[in-house]
Amino acid sequence: MGDIRRRGVIALGVTGLVAPLTLAFTAAPAQAASCTTQAGPYQKQVEKFLGRPVDGKQSSADCRAVQAFQNKHGITPAIGYAGPVTWGVMDLMNKQKAVGNNPNKDGKCPVNKGRIACVNLTLQLSWIQDGKKLVYGPVPVRTGRKGYVTRTGLKKVYWRDIDHVSTLYNVPMPYSQFFDGGQAFHSVNLSMWNPPGSHGCVNMTTTDAKKYWSLLRTGDDVFVYGRKPGT
Repeated sequence: MGDIRRRGVIALGVTGLVAPLTLAFTAAPAQAASCTTQAGPYQKQVEKFLGRPVDGKQSSADCRAVQAFQNKHGITPAIGYAGPVTWGVMDLMNKQKAVGNNPNKDGKCPVNKGRIACVNLTLQLSWIQDGKKLVYGPVPVRTGRKGYVTRTGLKKVYWRDIDHVSTLYNVPMPYSQFFDGGQAFHSVNLSMWNPPGSHGCVNMTTTDAKKYWSLLRTGDDVFVYGRKPGT
């Protein structure tokens, strides 16, 4: 985080940076893996999610559909096997969709702070609200993996850098808005469901990161709660 130090900002606990490029490349393997003929433990659930005939048996068409999903979201090995990681991503997508336009239904993100960015680690969702009014979102996000968890609690945006570059991984972190040491909202060129997650930052699509940049200001509150599956 040399960029932060050079600007005279004290940043503690530098863990929330985007994953190295080797992880990003998993989303686009150079050579397609062969399809497996083996049915996975979540075969029926995966078939239903993908709109395939639900019979619990692996067909070549099933495998190609699962493999395409795995390649799209950087799930490896992308061999069309309906295993726990693939179903875990699909299950999370279902839960995110079920939230609809009421992400703070449980009331866990404070409604007495005015403009605030909320991050639900359990559902991997974020949104911006003003009191009880939903301003933007909810949108899927990609938070810290095991060992690099996004820290919970009430924080504030303390520094913004639209063209930030990680000094740890030498990768771009566009639209960075830092709220806890080295942890920040920023965009990445990865699927939001790409496992296992970031190094602590709240990854977003470019569209969502741009919107957060336009809506948030230095000093605005950020509230992070819950626990990411698998951490």
